[in-house]
Amino acid sequence: MAKRTKALLAAVAAASVVSAAVAATASSRPAAGQPIKIGISLSLSGDFSDPGKAVKRGYELWAAYVNAHGGVLGRQVQLKIVDDASNPNQAVSNYQNLITRDHVDLVFGPFSSLLTGPSATVAKRYHYAFLEPAGGGPAVFALKLNNIFFVQPAPVVKCGDSFVAYMKTLPASQRPKTAAYPSLDDPFSSPIADAMQSQFEKMGVKTVFKTIYPAETTDMTPIIAKAISKKPDMIVAGTQSQDAYGQVKALVQAGYNPKFLFFANGANSPTEFPSKVGAKNVNGIFSCSDWTPAAPTSGNKLFVQQYLKKYGGNPFLIDNNSSEAWAVGQLLQLVAKKTGSIDNQKIITALHSGTWPTIEGNLSWNAYGEPNGQDLLVEWVNGKLVPVFPPKVALAKPFSPKPPWGG
Repeated sequence: MAKRTKALLAAVAAASVVSAAVAATASSRPAAGQPIKIGISLSLSGDFSDPGKAVKRGYELWAAYVNAHGGVLGRQVQLKIVDDASNPNQAVSNYQNLITRDHVDLVFGPFSSLLTGPSATVAKRYHYAFLEPAGGGPAVFALKLNNIFFVQPAPVVKCGDSFVAYMKTLPASQRPKTAAYPSLDDPFSSPIADAMQSQFEKMGVKTVFKTIYPAETTDMTPIIAKAISKKPDMIVAGTQSQDAYGQVKALVQAGYNPKFLFFANGANSPTEFPSKVGAKNVNGIFSCSDWTPAAPTSGNKLFVQQYLKKYGGNPFLIDNNSSEAWAVGQLLQLVAKKTGSIDNQKIITALHSGTWPTIEGNLSWNAYGEPNGQDLLVEWVNGKLVPVFPPKVALAKPFSPKPPWGG
């Protein structure tokens, strides 16, 4: 069993035996007018610190806006954010403390499927709803917890579906003939590449290399060397952030330029990716995304306006991890308004019916919090990360083959 999967299972097991003896009653509420306390564990250090900090910006931006406009149900929102150092066991401990020691009214989720599963298990034991922005791997939904709501359009495993669909629109002569699949041992990352591999093989794309490397891997050079020794037309990488940066650097160093290059994560950060791999090395690289600043979704213009007002830049430099976090808060506002309550059980029951309009789209979920929609295909075009497929949301046409490095 892969180490990351073992880590997730171990953390879930730890969460499942947490004592509920001193638990705060999830349905209890403070007197009207007192702040609504929301507990959050985030990766502010460790492997996931870059996206974790982007999630923090989104949560804090939402809280500041909603507090300036009357709060939720007329009450101010108070966030208590603690660092989990990208460690699932620390995340479990954090949520345990937030619920039983700090007596928060609600909890929002962390970053990464690796931390979300065990954290949601703690929340379930104490009957808390678990609205979460960035934990959509298969291992999370396999827990079959009815309190989870992944606030994105699609489960992680479908991240690459739009890329596969785009490939099917190309003439057979322009499609890749061979592919390599280097993936991180992570419940978010490798399932994406696995699902894409299965679909591409059905299209006749031959797999010439596949590996799942340990989470502790820091030097991607040997792995990329093995992959490119097979001369694949396409590389589909199941990545998080640091390993995606490492793969690009190794490819550039080796002077190997595949016709198609797709990263599950890392390449979909409009700010971090070019800063880590070089702005001239991004063009033609594909990834998936759940959000675009140009989407005509509910409240999206407001979010973009508030983000730029606070942090500056331009819309296409907004990290989608921030939009996902804002959407979690937005969803809470919607369900609180509908139920007239922040009672956790009422939130869980309400969200399991109907469709909820957010900046992430019109969301609905199955019984275990897996969303029913579809992600976007994004590509780096002229130094800008933009949606390119499906055509109805595209801001540019997808192009291939990938230009040479530095071009």
